[in-house]
Amino acid sequence: MQAISAGFLKSVDQNFRHAMSFLDLPEGLAERIIQCNSTYTVRFGVRLRGRMYSFIGWRSVHSEHCEPVKGGIRYAPNADAEEVEALAALMTLKCSLVDVPFGGSKGALKIDPREWTPQELERITRRFTQELNKRGLIGPGLNVPAPDVGTGEREMAWMVDEFRRANPTDVVNARACVTGKPLSKGGIAGRTEATGRGVQFAIQSYLRDARTTGLNGRRDLNGASVTLQGFGNVGYHAAKFLSEEDGARVTIVAERDGYVTNPEGLPIEALKEHQLRTGSILGFANAQSFAGDMTGIEERCDVLIPAAMENAIHLENAGRINTHLVVEAANGPVTFEADKILRSRGATILPDLYVNAGGVVVSYFEWVKNLTHIPFGLMERRRRERRNHTIAAALERMTGKPFPADIRDEFLEGGAEIDLVRSGLEDVMRSTWTRIADILEAQPELGDYRTAAYVVSIRQIADAYEAIGI
Repeated sequence: MQAISAGFLKSVDQNFRHAMSFLDLPEGLAERIIQCNSTYTVRFGVRLRGRMYSFIGWRSVHSEHCEPVKGGIRYAPNADAEEVEALAALMTLKCSLVDVPFGGSKGALKIDPREWTPQELERITRRFTQELNKRGLIGPGLNVPAPDVGTGEREMAWMVDEFRRANPTDVVNARACVTGKPLSKGGIAGRTEATGRGVQFAIQSYLRDARTTGLNGRRDLNGASVTLQGFGNVGYHAAKFLSEEDGARVTIVAERDGYVTNPEGLPIEALKEHQLRTGSILGFANAQSFAGDMTGIEERCDVLIPAAMENAIHLENAGRINTHLVVEAANGPVTFEADKILRSRGATILPDLYVNAGGVVVSYFEWVKNLTHIPFGLMERRRRERRNHTIAAALERMTGKPFPADIRDEFLEGGAEIDLVRSGLEDVMRSTWTRIADILEAQPELGDYRTAAYVVSIRQIADAYEAIGI
């Protein structure tokens, strides 16, 4: 794993430096932007099962050009400091690209959550939070964690509760110390689905843009074959939305223990229920299973969505990937070398920097909600309902016909929080795509969407540094 994480950090650095070659930055500023500001290692003990267990975790702060810094915390048995630093760098770039006011950070705890009971995980999480708090690595105006691999709403609820206990004088804004919380703890509707929904909006934005090649000339996903690697929160939601709303056929789903396939399209909800019930996607009744086979992503498809871990597509397998469009729903799933191979074979790559930004965008909405203490839509929902009623009544008078019953309720409704969140996320994803496509059109020498996204992001970071005299 050390080699994998080192390769991940190297790929991020290579992408950074490649993009920098197209920018004319003041001397020294390029290195300042690339370098990680600080990485903290915390070691702590927790008494469990009648003995003391020691744990190690990390919190990396890549850039404080904009504060607070933001980034998830993952629980994984193979986590290490280099992986965390690479992820923190991507968070800096991602936040800049989608124009949310955060610097980049990331964290990890070296632990396999499956080895511990929920009660034990709670004690471990609370101790980890105490260590982060002592070092100023968690707080609504300092450093705001979120869920990542191996963590979710439950862990975020424990963290916010522990932060409030440790900071009794900051209870007013304490909920904003993390995002991705349950609704009952100050979360926001749509956060769980946000990254998967962002994947959908990213693909739609690409396909709608007449400047792109589309999907082998097509401008929609109806009937298109999709291969998905990773069936966790991001992969599941992306597959659900693309199949149910856009008409795509998810023909292959791959996981760490093998893959399942159905050329007619996998029923995503039923597959998820099977996974939750059995702990694996294998053995699903409506598909053919290939246990221990990691080659599922190499099968021919229209769209390949790596939504698992970094370096999934690398020098050894990139030449066997057979797809028109690679959509990076995971962080760093394609190495720097593999990127070149895929593009030389005619594949278009939508970069992680853009594709999986939905999570941090909706985290920003949640953070704002926590600091303003006003639910989304509270001040305007009823006004919109009255306006829509007036419009419907006017149309009925003008036409002499009743408003269509099949769309009446949806039209008249003023918009729930989740509708507003989805609308805001779609707006950010569409406007960000325009920024990427515009700069690639203006500077075709950039060559690809990843480089274009890096250049857009780095320019904004450089402007921020120069504005504060650095």
